[in-house]
Amino acid sequence: MNIIKLNAIDSTNSYLKKLSNEKVLSDYTIVCAEYQTKGRGQMGTKWQSSVGKNLIFSVLINFKNLPIDYRFYISMAVSLGIISTLNSQIDGDFKIKWPNDIMSGKDKLAGILIENTFKGANINRSIIGVGLNVNQENFSKSLKNVTSLIKLTKQNIDRDLLLNQLITNIQSEILLLKEKKLDLLKEKYLKQLYGYNLELNFVDKNNITFTGKIIGVTEEGKLKILDKNKTIRKFNLKEIRLADS
Repeated sequence: MNIIKLNAIDSTNSYLKKLSNEKVLSDYTIVCAEYQTKGRGQMGTKWQSSVGKNLIFSVLINFKNLPIDYRFYISMAVSLGIISTLNSQIDGDFKIKWPNDIMSGKDKLAGILIENTFKGANINRSIIGVGLNVNQENFSKSLKNVTSLIKLTKQNIDRDLLLNQLITNIQSEILLLKEKKLDLLKEKYLKQLYGYNLELNFVDKNNITFTGKIIGVTEEGKLKILDKNKTIRKFNLKEIRLADS
């Protein structure tokens, strides 16, 4: 494990991507920053974090002949690695909010951004960015439903130790993917999925509210919801949200 620590950077994902284009990097090379000036989330959203309070890092994972169709399993594996770490450290109600936000109850604790490089029909490598709220106690009023580990535990957390534990657990879950244990990964993911098999109210991209149950995800990572009419509906990111979020 090679860890590169930086004070301030535009984006750990961007830095690691540039570095990996310039030279060959070993598996699980990590770039960790105290602060990001242009932190990114899913679909162009921004990730906000106070200086030196949280874990902001990107990790490079090399693959050999991983089919493009398996790309959502990378998201599953990383989410599960984070959940496993949190459950081993803290007595809390941690869940994965589809596709890969990490929640404590109804509050967001961590976000994940995955950028893949392809070679033909396969994934060559992934750069996985993680933002985890650790020791930040105060957040912008513009951020709703957000929390941190210090708010949950009332204790300051050793970020270096936490990072090592996160990488170890992410490696364990990625190994399942590399061994093609896809059914096991999906089973574990669904057990940790926020709202799985519960009747909830959703709002679709046309701003129409409906009631349904999350019953799974497709191979491509679309969310599968069974509505009141017993119709299975499938949604991409930004096409669906919970009615109370």
